[in-house]
Amino acid sequence: MLYKKKDKEVDNIMKNEKIISSVNIPIEKLHPFEENPYKVLDNDEMNMLTDSIQEHGILSPIIVRQFENKTDEYEVISGHRRLHAAEKAGIHEVPALIYALDKSAAAIAVVDSNLHREHILPSEKAFAYKIKMESMKHQGVTLSQVATKIDTAAEIGKQQGESRDQVFRYIRLTNLIPEILQYVDAGKIALTPAVELSYLTKEEQIALLETIESEQCTPSLSQAQQMKKLSQDGHLDIDTIFSILTAEKANQKEQIKFKVDDLRRLFPKSYTTQQIEKTIMQLILDWQQKRERNKNNRDSR
Repeated sequence: MLYKKKDKEVDNIMKNEKIISSVNIPIEKLHPFEENPYKVLDNDEMNMLTDSIQEHGILSPIIVRQFENKTDEYEVISGHRRLHAAEKAGIHEVPALIYALDKSAAAIAVVDSNLHREHILPSEKAFAYKIKMESMKHQGVTLSQVATKIDTAAEIGKQQGESRDQVFRYIRLTNLIPEILQYVDAGKIALTPAVELSYLTKEEQIALLETIESEQCTPSLSQAQQMKKLSQDGHLDIDTIFSILTAEKANQKEQIKFKVDDLRRLFPKSYTTQQIEKTIMQLILDWQQKRERNKNNRDSR
C-alpha cells in the first residue's frame, strides 16, 4: 500500500509515547491538526490511495490525540491523507490509535511523521521546521533564546541530515507571502534567492509579485540580493523592483562560442590558447579597421 512504509516510520516516532486505546472513530469526530504544514492534494497519488481504501479499507490506523476538555473529539496527528481518501471513498469511520500527547509533543509528531517523504515541498519543510523548533523550545529548554534557536536548529538538522544553517534557510521561507512561496514550490524561484527575498517587507513582496506576473520573469540570486540591500536601506519601491527584474541577466546575453579543437586546426601547433585568443582579436580589429577605411573611402567620393 502507498502508506505502508510511512506507518513503520510513524511507529518508530510514537514508540516512546503512551497509547490510550485503539478504536474506530466516526469521521465527523476527527479534525486535521490545526498547524499541519503538509498539503493534502487531490492528485493522482490521492486517487490511487482512495481506490486502495475503497477496495481494502484502511489497513493501518491513523494516529490521533483527544482534544482537551472534549471526550469525543480528536485531532489527527498522522493520517491526514488517509482520512481525506476515506472521506472520498465514502467511509464513515476509520480505525485510530489514540495517544496521550500535549500540544507540543503532538506538533513534533505531526512534523516527524511526514518529513521522511520522498516528495516534500519547500513550503512544507519550511513550516515543518518552524513548528518543530517552536515546539521543542516549549518543551522546557533552559538556555537563552538565541542559544535555544541555534541548538534546536542544529538538532533538527542532525535528525534530517541537513546543516543548522540550512534549517534556518528553510524557516526564513515562512516570511514569504503565499503567492511567492508558490513560485518556490513550483521550482521557479530557487531556495537561495527565495531566502534573500524573505527579508523584503510584505508590501515590497506584493510589488515584486506584480512585477513577476506582469513581466513573466523571476529574480536571480544577484537580483534578489540587490533588492534585499535596497530594502534594508529603505530605497526599494515598485519602480526599482521593475528596473532590477527587467535588467538583462548575464546568462541571457547572447554569446558566440567556438570549440577549441576547431580553432587549433587553423593555427600552428605551438600556439597556446592565449596566443590563439590574441590572434583572433587582432584579426577582428584589423577587419573592423578595414571596414572603416572602406566606408570612409565611399563617403569621400
